[in-house]
Amino acid sequence: MKIKMYGADWCPDCRNAKSFLESKGVKFEYIIITDNDDAIEFLERVNNGKRIIPTLVVDGETHTNPGINGLMKILENKA
Repeated sequence: MKIKMYGADWCPDCRNAKSFLESKGVKFEYIIITDNDDAIEFLERVNNGKRIIPTLVVDGETHTNPGINGLMKILENKA
């Protein structure tokens, strides 16, 4: 499973998602959007012009701010 998480350290939802994935031993790439024009452009493209974080890309499928319950379902479906 390949996971990219777009977020920022000042974002509580991002910190929660990051902590959850780490607690489950899930490997993921964390992309900080602050001052990252490419990441911001991606977010706006997949989220109808909005910069919604965290946004995760799991095996090519985008999940916008899924929350912990959503993350659990994503991991269950990929297991």
